[in-house]
Amino acid sequence: MALTENAIKVLEKRYLKKDLKGKVVETPNGMFKRVAKHIAKADKLYNKNADVKKIEKEFYDMMENLEFLPNSPTLMNAGRELGQLSACFVLPVEDSMEGIFDAIKNAALIHKSGGGTGFSFSRLRPKGSTVKSTGGVASGPISFMRVFNSATEAVKQGGTRRGANMGILRVDHPDIMEFIECKKDITEITNFNISVGLTEKFMEAVEKGEDYDLVNPHTKEVTGKLNAREVFQRIIEMAWNNGEPGIIFLDRLNKFNPTPGLGEIESTNPCGEQPLLPYESCNLGSINLTKMLKKVGDKYEIDYEKLEKTVYKAVHFLDNVIDVNKYPLKKIEEMTKSTRKIGLGIMGFADMLLYLGIPYNSEEAVELADKLMKFINEKSKEKSMELAEERGVFPAYDDSIYKDKEIKIRNATTTTIAPTGTISIIGGTSSGIEPLFAVTYVRNVMDNDKLIEVHPLFEKIAKERGFYSKELMEKIAEEGSVSHIDEVPEDIKKIFVTAHDISPIWHIKMQAAFQNHVDNAVSKTVNFKHEATKEDVEEVYMLAYKLGCKGVTIYRDGSRDNQVLSTGKTNQKSVNIKEKVKPRPRPDVTEGMTEKVKIGCGNLYITVNYDKDGICEVFTNLGRAGGCPSQSEATSRLVSIALRSGMDIKSIIEQLKGIRCHSTLRQRATNKNIKVLSCPDAIGKALEKAMNTYVDLDNNLTVDDIAREIEKEKENILENSLAKNEVSISADTEISESLCPECGTKIEHEGGCTICRNCGYSKCG
Repeated sequence: MALTENAIKVLEKRYLKKDLKGKVVETPNGMFKRVAKHIAKADKLYNKNADVKKIEKEFYDMMENLEFLPNSPTLMNAGRELGQLSACFVLPVEDSMEGIFDAIKNAALIHKSGGGTGFSFSRLRPKGSTVKSTGGVASGPISFMRVFNSATEAVKQGGTRRGANMGILRVDHPDIMEFIECKKDITEITNFNISVGLTEKFMEAVEKGEDYDLVNPHTKEVTGKLNAREVFQRIIEMAWNNGEPGIIFLDRLNKFNPTPGLGEIESTNPCGEQPLLPYESCNLGSINLTKMLKKVGDKYEIDYEKLEKTVYKAVHFLDNVIDVNKYPLKKIEEMTKSTRKIGLGIMGFADMLLYLGIPYNSEEAVELADKLMKFINEKSKEKSMELAEERGVFPAYDDSIYKDKEIKIRNATTTTIAPTGTISIIGGTSSGIEPLFAVTYVRNVMDNDKLIEVHPLFEKIAKERGFYSKELMEKIAEEGSVSHIDEVPEDIKKIFVTAHDISPIWHIKMQAAFQNHVDNAVSKTVNFKHEATKEDVEEVYMLAYKLGCKGVTIYRDGSRDNQVLSTGKTNQKSVNIKEKVKPRPRPDVTEGMTEKVKIGCGNLYITVNYDKDGICEVFTNLGRAGGCPSQSEATSRLVSIALRSGMDIKSIIEQLKGIRCHSTLRQRATNKNIKVLSCPDAIGKALEKAMNTYVDLDNNLTVDDIAREIEKEKENILENSLAKNEVSISADTEISESLCPECGTKIEHEGGCTICRNCGYSKCG
C-alpha cells in the first residue's frame, strides 16, 4: 500500500484501534479489512446466498489501493462497538424550551459518535418577543446558539473528531443583522460555521435595491423592513473581515429537494455540501481521481472504464453503510432509511489536472470538470437503479420527484462533493475539488527543525528538467507559489498554480461546473488574497448566484490571523492578541455547601465548591427515586468548566434559572415543598445562594465583587500600558491563526473549516 508518511501518522493518531493505554493495536491494512468485512455484511440482508467474501474483497481492494475512501466515521467505527458511520446530520430546532434542549442533547450524542450537525435557527421567535407561557421575553436565536456552542465545547470525541456545527438563519428573520455579526469576534461561537439563508425574493430585491419584509416565524407577522442591498453589503463586509458568514440559497436547495413530500430543507451539514431534511443523515465517500489515470505513451489520460467500475462499487458500498450503521437516534435511523441518501464525491481533482497538464484556471479545466462529474453522476444513478431492482426503491419513493418520472432508484441522492480533509491525506492526494494549497511547504519535525515537503510530481519534473535544488524548494516554500520564481520554467508555472494564484472567478466557475451534475451540493472555499476588496467578494457572491451554485464560502488570506483590541482613549493604537480560554485545573482541596432540593423526580443534592480563586465546581446527585441523572450531571459539568474558565457567574445563573421541566411542574402543583422549576433551575438557585454566601474573609467581598475588581484592574492595566505604548506584546507582533495548533505547520481553509495536511488536525467554526 502506497501510504505516505503523513497518511500513516494521521491514521495512527485518529483512525486505528488503540488499547486502553492508547497504544495502536491495528495496522492500516487491518483497518481496511475491518471496514470491508463489516460493510459487506449488508448484502446478506437482501440475498442469503450472497458471496459476501467476494464483495468484502472488492471493498477491501478499492480502499487498500486508495481508489475510494468513505467518510471518516466509517473508517473509524465500522466493525467496532460504537458503530456510528455517518458524517452528516441535520437536527430541527423547535420554538420551545423543550425543543431547543432536545436538539442540544441530540447534538451531543451525535458529536460523541463522531458526526457533525447542522441546524436552522429560523423557527425561533426573535429577541424581545413575548413568551405567553411564562410572561417573559424571548432571548432570540443567537443567545441559544451560544448555548449550543458551549455544549459542543464540552463534548469531546475521544481525540478523533471535534464537534462541528452549521448554524443557518433565514435572511427574513427579524434578528438577521445580529446573526450576520455574531462572529465578528472570532473568539465567539467557535464551534459553528454560520451561513445566511438567502431567498430568491431577497436576491431580486438586492439587484433592484429594494426593501424586503422581516417576518416573525412564530406569529408569521411582518415586523419590519430592511434594505436588501444594505443587508447584502453587511454580509459581504463580515465575510471579507473573517470568512463568516457564508451564504446558502435556500430556494435553490428546495428546488432540487428530491423528496418534497417529506418537507422543506432548512439546513446543511457543517461544511455546506449536504442539504438534509430534519433528522436525516448522509453517508459520504470519495473517489481518488489520481488513481483513475492511465499512461498512454508519455502522457496521462482518464481511465473512464476503471472510473465506471469504481463508481459502481462505491455506490454499492455506500448503500450498504445505511443498513449496518448504528444510528445515534431512532428518529435519525427511520428518516435516513426512508430516503437512503448517499453522497459519492471525488478528491484529487487538482492533482489529476497536474498529471493531465491542464491549468486549474482555464476553460479546459472547467469543461473537464463538467464532463467528469456528469459521467460520475450518471454512472452512480445507473448503479442505484440496478440496486433498486435487487433491493427495492427507497421507502419514501412516493414522496419523491422520481415517482412522476417513473424512475426506479435505490437512493434519493447519489452525489455530493465534500472537502475530504483528512481522507485526502490518507489518499495522498489534493483535497476535494480545491486547487493546490502549495507546491512546497515547510513541515515542522522537531523544535527549530524543518522539513521541506515537495509535491511529488513537481519534484519529478524539476529533477528531469534539471532545475531541482534544495535551496530552490526552500525558496518556493517561503513564497508559497512558483508564479514569481525565475528558476521555474514558464510552462511549469502555468500548470502548478496554487489557490492564491487563481482569480476568485475561476474558483466559482469550477464550483458551478461541478454543481451542474451533483444532487446535493459542493464544498468549496473561494480563496482571496489579503489585498482583496469587498467589491471582489461581492462579485463572487453574485456570480455564484447567477451560475447556479447552492452556497458559497470565502476566505481572505490572513483575515483571521489577528484579534485587534482597542480602548476609547487609544483607538489609534492596537495590539495583536490571540486568546484561547481554557479552564484552570480542578483544585486539589475545595470547600463548599450541599443543598437538598425537592424536584419532580425526588430529591436532588447539589454541591457547590469553591477555593481561594472563587466558586469552581458543581456536583449533583439524585436520590433513589430516579429521574434523569445524566442530564443534571451534564449541566453540572458544563457549569463547572464555565466557572473554571472565568465566565461571569451571574451570566451562568441567568441562563439556568427559569428553565422548566414538565415532571417538576406537575409535582409542584400538589407538593408545596417543591420550590424550583427543574434541575437546571435548582442548580442556578444553588449557585446564586453560594455566590451570595462565599466571601473573601480578609476583605468581606463576595465572589461577584472580587470578579468586578479583577476586571476593573485588567482594564486599567491594558489602558495604561497602551497609553504608554508599553504593551507586553508589541503591536507589530503577529500571533497567526494560519498555523496548526498541534504541529505548527501552515493550515488550509476548506468549506468554513481548517485542516492541517501535516498532522490531520481539523476544526470547523
